[in-house]
Amino acid sequence: MSYVVFALKWRPKNFDEIVGQDHIVNTLKSSLQKDRLSHAYLFSGPRGVGKTSTARILAKALNCKEGPTVDPCGKCSSCVEIAQGRSLDVIEIDGASNRGIDEIRTLRENVKFAPTQGKYKIYIIDEVHQITPDGFNALLKTLEEPPDFVKFIFATTQPNKVIPTILSRCQRLDFRRISVMEIVAQLDKIAKAEKVEVDREALIAVARSSDGALRDAESILDQLIAFAKGKVSFADVISMMALVEQDTLFAITDKIIRKDARSALELFDEIINQGKDVGTFLANLIEHFRNLMVAKVAQADPVLIDLPQETCARLLEQSKYFSMEEIFAAFNIMVNTQEISKKLDSSRIPIEISLVRLAHEKKEHPSGPAKPLPSRQVKEESPKHIPQTPVIAKPQQPPADPPGKITKITSLDNVKEAWGNIIDNLGRIKISVATYLNEGSPVKMENNILTVAFPMSYSFHKESLERKDNKAVIEKILGESLDNNLRVNFILSKESPKRGDSAANPFIKTVLEVFDGRVIKEE
Repeated sequence: MSYVVFALKWRPKNFDEIVGQDHIVNTLKSSLQKDRLSHAYLFSGPRGVGKTSTARILAKALNCKEGPTVDPCGKCSSCVEIAQGRSLDVIEIDGASNRGIDEIRTLRENVKFAPTQGKYKIYIIDEVHQITPDGFNALLKTLEEPPDFVKFIFATTQPNKVIPTILSRCQRLDFRRISVMEIVAQLDKIAKAEKVEVDREALIAVARSSDGALRDAESILDQLIAFAKGKVSFADVISMMALVEQDTLFAITDKIIRKDARSALELFDEIINQGKDVGTFLANLIEHFRNLMVAKVAQADPVLIDLPQETCARLLEQSKYFSMEEIFAAFNIMVNTQEISKKLDSSRIPIEISLVRLAHEKKEHPSGPAKPLPSRQVKEESPKHIPQTPVIAKPQQPPADPPGKITKITSLDNVKEAWGNIIDNLGRIKISVATYLNEGSPVKMENNILTVAFPMSYSFHKESLERKDNKAVIEKILGESLDNNLRVNFILSKESPKRGDSAANPFIKTVLEVFDGRVIKEE
């Protein structure tokens, strides 16, 4: 007998073998037991999660000689023929290649004929959203009032493309992505049955790369067994799929925590030299920071992170070195990097710049070196140590100076000239605040109140900086840098950057900031 790939060999044959869709299984079983079956079902969900397999099992449950039953025998002629795809009473149609009005008219005519052997005539239409609007309209009347012996089962990955008149005539069941640990359990079961030894780390890596599609995971495992020499190891998965190891993501995040920009670049260079895809690396790093966020919020709940308990524990420990604002700032930097990468031939340069931004050792203040604090120390610092600006009844009036202090006037030009140093000094205290403020521009100075403008799409930055503790830190650094008692105000501006202003370009602006450069010539 010829070799059968895992995705077909291990296709579920009954309801109990369906993985990760308990809510679907329970609904269908209950409908069969109570004899409350709909005449049309719509199975929607991502690819490879069991929609077509479930449709075939439901067809067997309806047409089994013992049926309708929740436990089709799998041995009668009807069950065997359905499993092999050759039953005359179960017609499987590809919606992509039978999408026109002529094909649907043919289907509508054939619906009238009674089943040849089973109790029902069942139409399974895969990727039903591919059918044209005219085709759907031709099907409407038949779908609404089909013969008693006809059942329709539609499957689609894009239910939003199915017209509402069809949706309203179907009972919709939404399949979900299968969790990493559920896929790992199924792959481990397959490996043991096939008498193949596979490292647990390898199974986890395969499950993560499948993005919730069990069929994809089974296909990858099949390929790995052919690729590996003997036992399938984690190294085999990394080698074959060019994945970025979880340890590498932890390591490069440690470089960011320690503000070791050089080591971060060296580690990234090693990743490239190993043949890893830089786009995949960036996506994995974004996912890692997402996991850090969830670990911080949910105390490393394995259900929310969908990773083994030991990995969740490491994420929780590493998340302690970041504030939530720093994690959000890292998200903004990396997502912007993805957008910039789409416009360039090479993704390496924008990723390197982003790593330097995340892990750059700030320039030292002339008064002496300052060691950057870990985020959790910054978070624990009490706001009472930060000088608070007194509340002013009339914002248009300048604040009262403390006794003995000479009133000084600071111009907008003075602020713009010192802006770079202000951002650097602020970065030593709270990098997230410095990152947000760096996206704004000083636009007005009146009565010692500085107005900083942000583009309309940067409302999150404005709201974060308006928090009492963040605003106090900014005003403290402004006062120290400009030797004056200043207040700050934030606004959103609809004005676009002037044409030819290179520094307004986010990519060029980042390069100028990281490498302390200036524009020589514009063309």
